[in-house]
Formats: sequence, structure tokens, C-alpha cells
Amino acid sequence: EVQLQASGGGLVQAGGSLRLSCAASGFTFDDWTIAWFRQAPGKEREGVSGISCSDGTTYNAPSAKGRFTITSDNARNTVYLQMNSLQPEDTAVYYCAAVIGGQPSTLYRGTWYPLPHEYPYWGHGTQVTVSS
Repeated sequence: EVQLQASGGGLVQAGGSLRLSCAASGFTFDDWTIAWFRQAPGKEREGVSGISCSDGTTYNAPSAKGRFTITSDNARNTVYLQMNSLQPEDTAVYYCAAVIGGQPSTLYRGTWYPLPHEYPYWGHGTQVTVSS
């Protein structure tokens, strides 16, 4: 059974940092793509960062570029999202999601456009709150 467990959220002041973890079980990490999405109150779920665990290729939405870094530790079946320079608009519930194979989302002129329905496996979210 595929399971994803997100953790590491919390309350942080603007300009601060957090590191989220996504621990996976029930599948071999190497062949999958893992992505982080977030959903703020009243807003649609949006992709943040993704990583193809087979070769370490990473993808970032414009909101994450230059501030967030996604990495994977395949031996531990864990993906991390290091978030720096957090701002109040980053406040959301963050989810990790998985799909077997390479990343499935549109790449257009270097911009990554992930959609939630492209990822069939989801973990419970972890709340990130950034105070001003």
C-alpha cells in the first residue's frame, strides 16, 4: 500500500525557514516522481516543487524559484522541501503527492505547470503558517 506522510510544518515569522519531510512507504522510490502542493484557505491546490527520484531532476513553480529546494534521499524513501525566505502568502497546508514514472506535468518555456489530478497518491497535509 502506497503511503505518504508529510511533516515539518509549523509557525514561523516572515523571512524564516522551514524544512518539510515526506516519508514514503509501500513502493520503491527510485521509479517515482514526488511533488509538493499547497492549498491556502479559499484557494485551489497549487504545485510548488517536484522531483524525479530516478535522476534527481527538480521542478519548481514560479512561487518557489529561488526560495524553495526539493531533494530526495532514496535510501530513506524521503523527500524534503527546504523553504527559505518565507512570506505570509506561503501560508497553506502543504501536501506531498506521488506518481509512478517521470514527472507528468506540462513544462513550457522552463515553467512547470503541475496539476493535482496528475498525482494519484497523496498524504495528509502539514500546516505552514507564516506571520508578518
